[in-house]
Amino acid sequence: MKKRLKAWLPTPETLRTNRWLRWMGPTLQHPRLWHFSRKGIAMGLALGIFFGLLIPVAQMPLAAAAAVVLRANLPMAVASTLITNPVTFGPVYYGAYHLGKAILGHPPVSEAQASAFLDKTLKEPAVELGMGEQFLQSLRRLATVGKPLVVGLAILATLSGILVYFLISAIWTLRVRWSRAKRLRDRAVPPATPTTKTP
Repeated sequence: MKKRLKAWLPTPETLRTNRWLRWMGPTLQHPRLWHFSRKGIAMGLALGIFFGLLIPVAQMPLAAAAAVVLRANLPMAVASTLITNPVTFGPVYYGAYHLGKAILGHPPVSEAQASAFLDKTLKEPAVELGMGEQFLQSLRRLATVGKPLVVGLAILATLSGILVYFLISAIWTLRVRWSRAKRLRDRAVPPATPTTKTP
C-alpha cells in the first residue's frame, strides 16, 4: 500500500520547485513531513480536503503550511487539495450554497437563480495575479455571494476533514491488525511433514 501511495503522490523535488510552495524553502525538508504513518497520512489527507473545499484558490500553500505546523504528511496534504477541480468545482459550490441557505434559514431560490448567481461570481475570467492577490480576490468573490456559500463551505470542509481523518485512521488500524493476525496464524500452522509408506 505504501508503494502505491508513494507512486501516486508528488515527489520531494516536485514540491520544492512548485511555485506555490518554494517560498517555504528548507522547511519542506523536515523528515516528519515525508514519513508514512497512520497519523501523518490521515492528518495530511484531512488538511488537504479541508482547504481544498474551503477556498477556491491557494489551497496548496495553506494545506502545506498547516502540514508543516502539525507535522502531517506533506505530499498527501498537497495532493488531496485536488478534491476541487474543474469537474467537481461546480457541484461542490452549488451544494455548499444550498446547505448554507438551509442552515441560515434564508428563503429558497429556484435552481436557475442559484446557478446564475454562482456562475456570475465564481466563473469570472481569470487574470494573472500573485498568490496573495488571488487569495484576496477569492475572498471578495465569496463575500459577494454572501453568507450562505461561506457558511456552507465552512461546514462542508470541517465535517469532511474530520470524517476523513477518523475514517483513514480506522482503516489503517484495521489493516495493521489484520496483517498482524495473519502473520500470527501463519506462524501457528506447523509445516506439513511428508508421510512415508511402510512396505
